[in-house]
This record gives sequence, C-alpha cells and structure tokens, in this order.
Amino acid sequence: MAEHSKFDSERYFLETLERITKNRSEYKVLYINISKLKPKNRHPKFVKIITRLFDNLVMMADSTMFVLSNGDFAILGKNITEKIVNDAVDKLRRGLITDPIWTARSSSEFTQVYNPEEFDELYRKIEMMVNDENRLVDVVYRNPVDAGQMDAVKEHLDFVNIVDIVKHQSVIRLENSSNFRCMFDEYFVAVKDLNQNFDKNVDLIGNKWLFMYLTQSLDKKTISAMSVSEVNNQAQKISLNLNMATIKTPEFNIFEQYIKNKNQSLIVEVQPIDILNNMKEYFNIKEMLHKLGHEVLLDATSLEMLQAFNVNLLGFDYIKIFWHDFMDEYSAKSGEIKQLFEEIGYNKLILAKCLDEKAVRWGIKNGIRAFQGPYIDMLEVAMIRKKCPNGKRCAAADCLKRKRMISGYFRNMCEYKEILERKLG
Repeated sequence: MAEHSKFDSERYFLETLERITKNRSEYKVLYINISKLKPKNRHPKFVKIITRLFDNLVMMADSTMFVLSNGDFAILGKNITEKIVNDAVDKLRRGLITDPIWTARSSSEFTQVYNPEEFDELYRKIEMMVNDENRLVDVVYRNPVDAGQMDAVKEHLDFVNIVDIVKHQSVIRLENSSNFRCMFDEYFVAVKDLNQNFDKNVDLIGNKWLFMYLTQSLDKKTISAMSVSEVNNQAQKISLNLNMATIKTPEFNIFEQYIKNKNQSLIVEVQPIDILNNMKEYFNIKEMLHKLGHEVLLDATSLEMLQAFNVNLLGFDYIKIFWHDFMDEYSAKSGEIKQLFEEIGYNKLILAKCLDEKAVRWGIKNGIRAFQGPYIDMLEVAMIRKKCPNGKRCAAADCLKRKRMISGYFRNMCEYKEILERKLG
C-alpha cells in the first residue's frame, strides 16, 4: 500500500482549484477554521463528528469536502447559498457554544466563504500550509521517544547528512509600508526531516526533556554544517537556537571564530525552560556572548509569559513572540499590550509564526515591526520570482524550498542563486 503524505488532502485541493480555473465562476468554497477551536474541540475524533454535520450540505450543494491536516475543512461546490452557510454555522454554534470562538469573535471569522475572485488568495493560504517545513511533527499518531531509544537516535545522527536538513528563514523588519529589510537569518534543523530520517513511528519531540537532551548533539552538528553552507549571501547577522551548554563547547569556539572571520555577528536563541533551569548560568552565558560582540534572543514566548515575568531583568537583546489566532482577543486590551511592549522596547520584539497577513497587521497595530514565518517567506519568494528570469517557470513551492535549503542537489537546480539569496532591503 502506498504511503500517504500528511498534506495529500491539501495537494488534492490545490490541484482541484487549478483544474476548475477556466470555469471557476460557477463555484464557491466554504472554509471552516476548526484549528481555531480549543484543543479538546479539534481532536481528530471530534473533527470527524463535525464533518458529518455537513453531509447534507455536501449533497445539496453538489460539492466536495477536503479535510485538511490541521483539522480545517473546505467545501467546494456550485450551489453554496447563504442559507446553506447559515444553517451550517447554526449547527456548529449549537455544538460548540462553550468554545471561546463564539464569544470572543464573530462566527464569520470561523466560517468563511470564498467567491471565485478570492480563489487565488485561498490557493496561497493552502500552499503556505503545505510549504511550512518548520511545522512540528504531528504527535497524535506517533509514539514519543523514550530513554531506551536515545542511544539509537544519537547513533543514527552520525549517519545523517545534517547539511541536508538544516534550513534557514529570514526575520524581516518593516521600515515603512513599502520598505522591508532582512534583520537576520535564523538557521535551524528541520525536525520533521530529522524525524523522517529516523523512524516515522517515533516522535522525537514527544518527550520534551529527552528532546532537549538530543538537541545538545544536534547543536554541535548544526554549527559544523554552517561551515559548509553553500549560501553565499548570508545576512550580516545570523541566529541559532542553541542550548546554553553548547556555548561552552570547543565546537562553539571554532564556529564563533568562523563567523567572526566572515565579519558576521551571532544571535543565540535560548528557550525559556533552559534559562529557568539554570538562571545563574544564563547570566554567565549572556555576559560571555556580549563580550564577544554577540546577542541573546528569548525564543518561543507568549503574551501571557511576558505579562507574568519581568523579562527586562534578564537583559535580552531580542524577544520572539509566537503568533496564534487567539491573540486577536487582546484587541480589547490593546492599551495594556502597548504599555507592556513599550516597557520591553519595541525594537526588541519579533512576531514569529506569522501564517497570514492578519498576524502582521496585529503586530503593526501594537507597535511591532519585525516578523518571521510562512507569510513572510512567501513575500520574499514573490519578490524573488518577480526579479528572476525563471520566475514564471519555477513553482513558488520549489522556489521556497530552494531558498530555505543551505546545500544540496535540489537547491543547486536553481539557475539564479544570486537572486535566490538576495536579501530584502
């Protein structure tokens, strides 16, 4: 039996949208944002129950349903009327009345109808979901790695060409409405690729403590891979997500000298849990990095975390906030959020995991000017394809994949790598 990709449904949906291009005027798409619900309401079994509520709609509208990997589903049909949509929303409202989505926002943001002239926007949205290679692997259908498997995992790393699974992603700064510049490039190991290289039935991040232990080995391999990167136009600043213990290793000393020889500086991204485990060591590491001319970034934070702790006492140079849809609910407290951001310093803030324009709009509204995520990647790719002689012949997905890679055959298939590597700004 053929193995199915996690994104088969998305790809089939994209192919269907392409097939109906010539007569798209006959169609509409009803999109249901299950991924915006509380976790208990987007369990796979619950999603199956929800999809059954739409069986009649699918029959009445002569339509096809696509259940996507994040739990969202899209219904493409010729007879999707306002009454059909309203009936579907009422069914969902009765079943999910306790979910905050009904009290925090209008149901129109939960269910969206795409008219034919909006299909290109929908296509890009689904394409970004497929192309976001930095998504964490799905832990629902995998067994978390256990301590007895760690030796086998570390041994397996010796046979993995780490260069093939190291990716890079830009953090851009919005100077004004039409002027972007690349602040720095983040280099990271694509955990999904690493997982597939080992055992697809084992989730390497399912046990966070064991994964942190594993990343100490990954750190050393990642910084070694950087020295053989085929990316010629690296940003003046680069960032790496490292364990604090890695900073005091011989491998880091060699790498630090390497980037200094290239007249680059380093931003070390540290996890909150790593700092909390050893606060004294954090201050030692921060002082050491600052003396070397480098900077420290607090990774993977949330508004709740920033409100609970006085992060200014820890002296970070940057703070990365992960976007999620429910941050829209803070619009009523925008005064408090802006005060918090002002106290931290707007220039330190980066909004990451930006999946769409809404995330960027929220950030700008609250004084943030630096962004990272799939939506930013696609903006970069759009500009690359506009300037590249092969722009219309290469698929956006292929261009994005090549841009993220630091080496390898597929990346080398690009005929205009100087354009591929060009930085915004």
